[in-house]
Amino acid sequence: MIRNVAGAVLALAGATAAVLSPFRAWYDGRHGRDYALDELFTGISEAKADLWWSLLLPFAFAALLTLVGLVLRSRLLVALAGLVVLGFTVFWMVRVGQYEGSLTVGGDDTGLGDGVANALGGGILLLLGALVMSGRRRKRERREDRREVLREPEEPRAYAPPSGPDPRATPVSDPYGAPAGDPREASSPGPYGPYDPYGSEPTRTFDVPGQGRDRDQGRERGQGPDQGQDPDRDQGPDQGGPGTGPR
Repeated sequence: MIRNVAGAVLALAGATAAVLSPFRAWYDGRHGRDYALDELFTGISEAKADLWWSLLLPFAFAALLTLVGLVLRSRLLVALAGLVVLGFTVFWMVRVGQYEGSLTVGGDDTGLGDGVANALGGGILLLLGALVMSGRRRKRERREDRREVLREPEEPRAYAPPSGPDPRATPVSDPYGAPAGDPREASSPGPYGPYDPYGSEPTRTFDVPGQGRDRDQGRERGQGPDQGQDPDRDQGPDQGGPGTGPR
């Protein structure tokens, strides 16, 4: 946008200088509007030309090309306008040099005047304006920009999951065929037998110290297991034991 504006300013300044140059002195005090357009092809003469058939015509055409190029933002049209101005100016200088024998530059209305300088400067400004302008964007680029604007913005992802399988989902198996993990959850026992959380040792029995001592004393007296009992405990109330019944 800024480049187009700057290029347009340069192009308008160049076109204005080119259009005003025929109203200035071109050579020996003779204005550019006094040179007929056909004299550039037939030869320079002293006759005074019509205004719209003078050098003003190609410069006015160049100004029109400049306006169209700025409206269409066409760098090609602006550059073409600059080439028209420079081309006709150089062509006129060649014809005047052939007619006069040489070209001179003087300060008192002799030789080349400021009208030629205005025409050359205007053509150069037109070319600079075409270079500075960015021109029109292509249809493809504009379509892509519209698609990007209409496209919904995607939410940023803070973490991207890996593309491969999750190593935690498939644990590595042991070399004996049982899956990895807690051995208590294994479906088949390993080579060392099933896992017993309460211990696999056989049950042990222990003797009570009091019972072992009575058993040894009975063996020494020669009594069986029932002989060492109290005789009064097995007699009932009718057997007449001591201390039983009324006296």
